[in-house]
Amino acid sequence: MITSRRMAAVDENAEALGVPRKQLMESSGNAVAREVRSLADDGATVAIVAGRGNNGGDAFVAARFLKAYDVTVHLLGRPETISTDIARENWEALQHAEFDTRVVRDSQTLDLDDPDLVVDAMLGTGVTGELREPEASAAEAMNRNSATVLAVDVPSGVDADTGDSEGVAVDADHVVTFHDGKPGLSNLRATVVVSDIGIPTAAERFVGPGDLNVVVRDPASHKGDNGDILVVGGGPFSGAPALSAQAALRAGADLVNVACPEDVADAVRGYSENLIVHDLDGDHLRPAHVDELLGRAESKDAVVLGPGLGSADETLDAVEQFFAEFEGTAVVDADALQVVPEVDTDATLVCTPHQGELQKMGGETADDWEERAELVEVFAGDVGQTLLVKGAYDIVSDGEQTRVSRTGNAGMTVGGTGDVLAGVTGALAATQEPFDAACVAAWANGHAGDIVAAERGYGLVSTDLPDALPKAMNRGGEVEGV
Repeated sequence: MITSRRMAAVDENAEALGVPRKQLMESSGNAVAREVRSLADDGATVAIVAGRGNNGGDAFVAARFLKAYDVTVHLLGRPETISTDIARENWEALQHAEFDTRVVRDSQTLDLDDPDLVVDAMLGTGVTGELREPEASAAEAMNRNSATVLAVDVPSGVDADTGDSEGVAVDADHVVTFHDGKPGLSNLRATVVVSDIGIPTAAERFVGPGDLNVVVRDPASHKGDNGDILVVGGGPFSGAPALSAQAALRAGADLVNVACPEDVADAVRGYSENLIVHDLDGDHLRPAHVDELLGRAESKDAVVLGPGLGSADETLDAVEQFFAEFEGTAVVDADALQVVPEVDTDATLVCTPHQGELQKMGGETADDWEERAELVEVFAGDVGQTLLVKGAYDIVSDGEQTRVSRTGNAGMTVGGTGDVLAGVTGALAATQEPFDAACVAAWANGHAGDIVAAERGYGLVSTDLPDALPKAMNRGGEVEGV
């Protein structure tokens, strides 16, 4: 099963892998035509009711494959309002070939005649909510008709994820859906056929630009709605927590606080006036600081814990005590990682080890990325948390689902890029599910590195990455081969 949002991401990832949507539409249309042939004999009359998006485009393609049938295509709305180039091209192909096409400018006048089969191609899986005009009247017309109804991808008006409808919806007898089943279709009385349209397995296995569709900012949001983050780090090092904090801001967090030992607090402040820095007395994190950290963390959407902390016994004791009482979301990096397997916590964690740190945690690794992915999945299940294991191929797993990110380059072996990744992950974990946050963070951090490397080659440094993040996360800054 695949949700509508995930399906949209996979479509975009497939295009990024070199399988254009026009090719997928051709395959989808062919699949619709095959299903029509299985439901109606040659010579049967088929009425296609098409919307102005890609769902309608699938049906325009299908019409070309139904030469043995008496096909009429009813377009709901003016042709110039067809919303995508590929759907428009396929509509124009029908005009040039003189198919029987009819433009429905008033849905009240939709006349399906008396067809043997009606194809509902008004709206696809990405559209939810109550049907509006002209689709609502068209759905009622299809429901009044005695013909068999075949829906393309999902019956119009039905939520593909839940099977619910908020008003009138097409009462389909059959559904041909693409690539994988949709959760809501199992709740329908219709017969559902899943058709393979040639989306490569890699479009789901590998994180791609489509995965950024989970990152949506409400235009009416207020300060703090898009992430209020606490970074806990520093002591032996000052640059690491500053990098994480700046990366969190560049990845979209509204507010970033840094809690660090007073010995490095002024240095952290000096990196950026955008950071809110809180001093902890002394030169390293100690158990005496835990109550203050818990108090600060209580109002935060996510905590990033570990960058630059060091591995002093008192510091690790403090980390363990923090997690024993913390119940929120935290990204764990660097020396703090070694505490995770042993601590009993109600917190939701995203752990970002490199392979050496993974082994210190008790996990196993391998040279082959596919074997490594299997090992990470097992260990994530054992730990009960989400893991983002850094490498040439980043592995993300929560023990049940596992994905791989291939962005990034050898120049990112420079120190500090992991601190940037921790900050990006923290920003995303503040608003997204842990697994989604880790997947997008891995891809975006690596893509930012590729953007920088395209300009600076292996002379990139970790401080270059935060400024490249907005471009990477806005699906801009395409780099050849990425």
